[in-house]
Amino acid sequence: MSATITTPVEERSENAVPSDRQVGAHVAAAMISARLDRLPVSRTGIRIVILLSLGFFFELYGLLATGYLAPGLMRAGIFTMTTPGLFGTSGIASFMASLFFGLFCGTLACGFLADRYGRRTVFVYSLLWFMLTNMGMLFMNSAFAINCWRFLTGVGIGVEMVTIGTFLSEIAPMRLRGRSFALCQTFGFSAVPIVAIISYLLVPNDPLGIDGWRWVVLIGALGGVYAWWIRRDLPESPRWLALHGRILEADAIMCEIEAKIEAETGRPLPAPADVGDIRLPEKVRFANLWVPPYRNRMIMMIMFNIFQTIGYFGFANWVPSLLISQGIGVTKSLLYTTIIALANPIGPMIGLLIGDRFERKHVIVAVAALNVVCGLLFSQATDPLTISILGVALTLAGTVISYTYHTYQSEIFPTAIRARAVGFVYSWSRFSAIFNAFLIAFFLRNFGVTGVFIFIGAAMIVVMLVIGLMGPRTRNVSIEKISN
Repeated sequence: MSATITTPVEERSENAVPSDRQVGAHVAAAMISARLDRLPVSRTGIRIVILLSLGFFFELYGLLATGYLAPGLMRAGIFTMTTPGLFGTSGIASFMASLFFGLFCGTLACGFLADRYGRRTVFVYSLLWFMLTNMGMLFMNSAFAINCWRFLTGVGIGVEMVTIGTFLSEIAPMRLRGRSFALCQTFGFSAVPIVAIISYLLVPNDPLGIDGWRWVVLIGALGGVYAWWIRRDLPESPRWLALHGRILEADAIMCEIEAKIEAETGRPLPAPADVGDIRLPEKVRFANLWVPPYRNRMIMMIMFNIFQTIGYFGFANWVPSLLISQGIGVTKSLLYTTIIALANPIGPMIGLLIGDRFERKHVIVAVAALNVVCGLLFSQATDPLTISILGVALTLAGTVISYTYHTYQSEIFPTAIRARAVGFVYSWSRFSAIFNAFLIAFFLRNFGVTGVFIFIGAAMIVVMLVIGLMGPRTRNVSIEKISN
């Protein structure tokens, strides 16, 4: 097997020659890539995805619990539904915004950590941070204090979610990347109906004299302890190790994985294919992200993340509040929300069937269009059956887009700078969400539910145009070749 190492013309002079060590690391990375990409579906591969999924489960539990905690926080008198000013801190919008401000800081400022210290190390410690900050929020009684701890929780979730996508794109074979992300998100999104059911049972009540919303937070924090413990057996990314010159460690991990798969299948693995040319910058800098072909990809994903967030969290985090604003009581709104939430794992399950059969950019465009139509119909619905059906359709659209774009944005950047690139473009979704919470509250207060969904629909049309016109094709292509 051979691999040719080249660098972009824009980044090298006539006399620039990669060092022997750099060439050796890149050749080793190419060989590791070829060995990974020829792996078949196996119990070993599925086990690694599930270990990643455990962390993703509790991250989504904490992230998407926001909408379910909102009625309880208002019931306790800590927050109000709306505020007189656009950026008031006493309204529930500030609770949502504080989480997303933390997510923004975590993804933007800390995305480089996984590139520098390794996927596994950052993966485990960010989850530990998430658990500790959730425990801190439990004992707070003021809006300001809760928002501060919610911000810190968001930092941990932001780092964790960037690392999960980076890790999974590197460990999954190219023909299984879409399905691997779908499997991970199937487990992850199963947290949504679970947190919805727990919230339905606990938020309207005060078990043992303790606010129900505090029990919801406590259960998520304690559950994360188990996930942190079990993931000690998770291997480091062989691609990351090889690219950083730790070739023997990468080879040892690959040999162990290959031996397990051969034992499971009872036959030797096929020979690795030649991955072709690898075009990587001589020095990894943030500036490398702003030269072709990455510049257009950066612009595309920044715009996508800004507007996609409006569509997804504008519905997911505001469902109970939107229903309450239509005159439905807290208990009934949580019941309808629980029914809608049961659809969350179904979207990624669909991905297990279509994840690697269709181009990811085409899936994003099609499902964004579905989101626009169903959202406008939902704003006019009044009876429980119609609300439930359209709510399920919107939830499916959101989760299908989620697993698709998480795969997409993790595979279009090179390994050496993947976590930083993903962290930077992903941070814009969190930046958008900070203001999204206040904007949704503004539209809800002044234009009702219909105004909210017109706003969401316009955002999703932008998503369709950006991905449809600018997105590269990635299906069944090695992540090294996508970088070319």
